[in-house]
Amino acid sequence: MTAMFFWGGLFAIILVSTVFAPLFSTHNPNEIDLTAVYASPGKEHWLGTDNLGRDVYSRILYGGRVTLAVAALAGSLSLLFGIIYGGISGYFGKWIDSVMMRFLEAMNAIPSLIIILAFQAVLHGGIISMALLIGLTNWLVTARIIRSQFLNLKSKEFVTMAKMFGTPIWKIITVHLLRNSIPAIFVVTLFNFAGAIFIEVSLSFLGIGVPPSVPSWGNMLYHAQNDILIGAWWIALFPGIMIFISILSINFLGEYFK
Repeated sequence: MTAMFFWGGLFAIILVSTVFAPLFSTHNPNEIDLTAVYASPGKEHWLGTDNLGRDVYSRILYGGRVTLAVAALAGSLSLLFGIIYGGISGYFGKWIDSVMMRFLEAMNAIPSLIIILAFQAVLHGGIISMALLIGLTNWLVTARIIRSQFLNLKSKEFVTMAKMFGTPIWKIITVHLLRNSIPAIFVVTLFNFAGAIFIEVSLSFLGIGVPPSVPSWGNMLYHAQNDILIGAWWIALFPGIMIFISILSINFLGEYFK
């Protein structure tokens, strides 16, 4: 319980500070100050500045808004698609389940990152397109879990009784099956969210994620690659710490509720 509160509180701090970045930031994240280029962490710039004199602390807060927003949208899409696909497969079963599971296995054989890389290169990046691609390629695990939940629940007495009384299919699915699957859905949502953060950071680090003009944690790491070589370690270190803590705390919460 103590660990849950610790990791939950840690992520809550990150979430609040990024969502309300204008309240907590000390500088404009895009403000260029050529007199303070590569300034090390100090009183004026708590976490230092980058190659254009932009405040790293403020860029981390605003960058977190972008990264977490992309992850939230992608996670919501993967959850929606996974519930629909896994729900249909698990409820109807038989040959429908067999066909849908074969398709799922075929999709699972293709690394999602390769699909995202290919489409993102064609679409020339973009926040919305990246969130859509992550969401539409990250639903496979969700579908499997929902299918497993529905297969287990549909044999229960309360579902059998609902069918006997002529309850509509949509009501059985939403009221009896989906509602009783909420704990599993909550856990898989947390893991999807953490996975989406990692994918967004990876794509932006490769230079094909969020547009370079938009601050995000992945973009900050991408632009800091050469800065490390000249000793400006803080430009990459602090965004990296935020990414590490965010993903780790979400995964710990997922494991706890699991």
